[in-house]
Amino acid sequence: MIKVLFVCLGNICRSPLAEGVFKHLVSYEGLEDKIFVDSAGTSGWHIGEPPDPRSIEVAMENGIDLNSYGRKAISLDFEEFDYIIAMDGNNYSDLKNRSGSSVEGAAKLYLMRDFDDIGKGQDVPDPYYGGDDGFSYVFELLDRSCRNLLEEIREEHKV
Repeated sequence: MIKVLFVCLGNICRSPLAEGVFKHLVSYEGLEDKIFVDSAGTSGWHIGEPPDPRSIEVAMENGIDLNSYGRKAISLDFEEFDYIIAMDGNNYSDLKNRSGSSVEGAAKLYLMRDFDDIGKGQDVPDPYYGGDDGFSYVFELLDRSCRNLLEEIREEHKV
């Protein structure tokens, strides 16, 4: 099974939305038995909490259910997951500096927008302190990036 972990700061906005979008795509392609998807935060501020209501709303508007609860990323994630996808440069740096990220055979660490044809390598902006339109914009970025990530996984792993 290929395991993908999406990570942002608090695990209530961007990463659960990316998890939901990616799970939706995986399900649509009939790959649930081949690809496992989860999300986490680099902070522990929202452990056990559901996603931000604005993330839930934009997901629902696009036919996607968000049913995850906040958790903190841990070093063991680098052994358990094949892909760890950070939402921005700060989260990427934090994850890269954690012990376990240099373990042989560890997860490949990427920025989410490494898979975005339009904004390759840029951050997914944190919509938390903005208005509802920020969540719609983030959804568009994540949808495009997740589609490309799935295509890359399919090609690399022949699934």
